[in-house]
Amino acid sequence: MAEEKKEKWLNYLALTTVILAVCATLSTFKGGNFSTRSILSQTQASDMWAFYQAKSIKGYIYEMQKDKLELELKAMGPRSSRPVAEDYQKRIDAYGKKIKKYDEEKATIEKDARNLEKVRDDAQIHSKAFGMAVIFLQIAILLSSIAALLKKKPVWYAGLVTGVLGLVYFANGFLLFLKQ
Repeated sequence: MAEEKKEKWLNYLALTTVILAVCATLSTFKGGNFSTRSILSQTQASDMWAFYQAKSIKGYIYEMQKDKLELELKAMGPRSSRPVAEDYQKRIDAYGKKIKKYDEEKATIEKDARNLEKVRDDAQIHSKAFGMAVIFLQIAILLSSIAALLKKKPVWYAGLVTGVLGLVYFANGFLLFLKQ
């Protein structure tokens, strides 16, 4: 049996297929990493917003109590005894401090929640770019495989073009130079 002469371009086809496969694997890994980061950040942001809501409810309760005491103090007018009025005023002041404290805590919580949302949004953009890379790289690998089986150079060229597009998205997954 005579051994078939191997065409030189098939060596390049094999090499490019391996490179595309490695990049597809890395894209899948990085895309999954960013997807996980996105989900975790969303969960943490949701927790922060729930904490924010709890602080809002507590602050609102103190506001209502403060308003109630102020109305009662006003209703008593000058006929109230001085110790009673002072006690009311102490409670009103204490509630005012608690309200201020909750407002400050809410501002900090809101800032943290918004930062987590930014991390989530950034991770989603990276994940999307890597996802696009995987799609194009897998198509390129498929075309390269078909080209190898059929020994058709034009099919390999189509795979190379698709692979280059996949590599652009792969690089974009890291650098985000393409706006989406």
